[in-house]
Amino acid sequence: MNAHLFAPELVLLAGCLLAFCMTLTEARTQTLRLLVLCVGVAFAATSVLCLFAKGTLFYGAYRVDLFSQLVKCVMSIGFTTMLLFGADTKGISVRMRPEYYFFLLTSLLGLTLLSSSVELITLFIALELSSYSLYLLVPMRTPSDSMRAPMEAAIKYLLFGVTASGIMLFGMSWIFGIAGSTYLDQILPAMRTAGSHAAPLVGLLMLFCGMFFKLAVFPFHFWAPDVYQGASNDTTAFIASMPKIVAVAVLARFCAMAYPGEGHVALLLTGLSIASMCYGNLTALVQTDVKRMLGFSGIAHAGYILMGMATLQGWGIATALYYATGYVFMMLAAFLVLCVVSPDGRNLSIKDLNGLSRRSPMLAFVLGVSMFALAGIPPFVGFMGKFMLLTGAWRAGHTALVIIAAINTAIGIYYYLQVVRAVYTEAAQHDAEPIVPHAGARMAGICLVGLVLALGIAPESMIRLATEAVQAAW
Repeated sequence: MNAHLFAPELVLLAGCLLAFCMTLTEARTQTLRLLVLCVGVAFAATSVLCLFAKGTLFYGAYRVDLFSQLVKCVMSIGFTTMLLFGADTKGISVRMRPEYYFFLLTSLLGLTLLSSSVELITLFIALELSSYSLYLLVPMRTPSDSMRAPMEAAIKYLLFGVTASGIMLFGMSWIFGIAGSTYLDQILPAMRTAGSHAAPLVGLLMLFCGMFFKLAVFPFHFWAPDVYQGASNDTTAFIASMPKIVAVAVLARFCAMAYPGEGHVALLLTGLSIASMCYGNLTALVQTDVKRMLGFSGIAHAGYILMGMATLQGWGIATALYYATGYVFMMLAAFLVLCVVSPDGRNLSIKDLNGLSRRSPMLAFVLGVSMFALAGIPPFVGFMGKFMLLTGAWRAGHTALVIIAAINTAIGIYYYLQVVRAVYTEAAQHDAEPIVPHAGARMAGICLVGLVLALGIAPESMIRLATEAVQAAW
């Protein structure tokens, strides 16, 4: 086996083993964080170095190409930045922190394997590895007056996740029955030969369900607001960002199989896009908990991403990948502020952010950039991403979808700017003290703001890379 093709995964495997050993000892929190941070830096370095690596492993079940490596680079950069959020994991009890970091790394490993899997059984195992680790992470929160929210969130996440996985596995059995193989490169010709029969289309749609769950696409969205609200701030930051980019990557590979029922698949993706945008944005308008608001807005952004998928064209998929990349960094910027501002890891309401610009100008600026970017205001990546998605959908003839998406973008501006108004125009509470972010948080904030700005102002390189990556995947 060519070791360099599997180098990022080997780094994560080594990190998982070390983290597991730490669970057997009385490890100090700072030692744990330093270990995981080193793993994250090594993962990022190897992912960047192996960006243009090509090859197949494990009898063709695992493909290393520009597409998978680009996704790994985005995940590694986002994960490493996330580890800089806090000098202490406030929302996790000290006793549970070794297990917390272990499951965090195993979930990341599962997502990494998922991005390169081109065989259905391998893909399903990677999906379950990432999912079950997250199911265990959600209830790992510091005990408070009531443990109802974390436990309820964990149960909902598990039940909806298992249901989506079951539907996906059933779809895989249909695809295998039609194609006689579990390898994607052998399934594609068989799916095209099958013509416009119902069976390939039904199998493909069931196959989509697992990724719709990860993206929180309507109607697989019910878990998202409760999990965002019930999980700790650090855990929510991970759930809100890393699985999204991988779900887009896997959907992109699946969309290459859409030839038998291209019109029906495009119609379904268009309908789900509209439903997700409308439901997510309208429900987010009335939220007061910031994480819950971001959960509903995540449903809306899943709808925007599906606009690119609905084109079923390489350039539309590349635009969706570009937008998902920007979304990872936009969400991490928002959660950076929540993690630093929350003194004890509790959830913050919009009122808790009143006067943040006077308590910490830097954190206020980072949150403002994140909200403006998520709202789609130039010159940030959210604006450029939405513009390119709308342009692509227009080119593909989805006029009604473009009009509805434009209206939803305007709706989203309202609740995002509510947060900015609280930060910059409302008076802080009398007992509110100044907030001084530590060095790691300042570094993470600078990196995330720089990425959100750079991807918005100069998107050409990322778009070109995403286009080449999708061509390599298809």
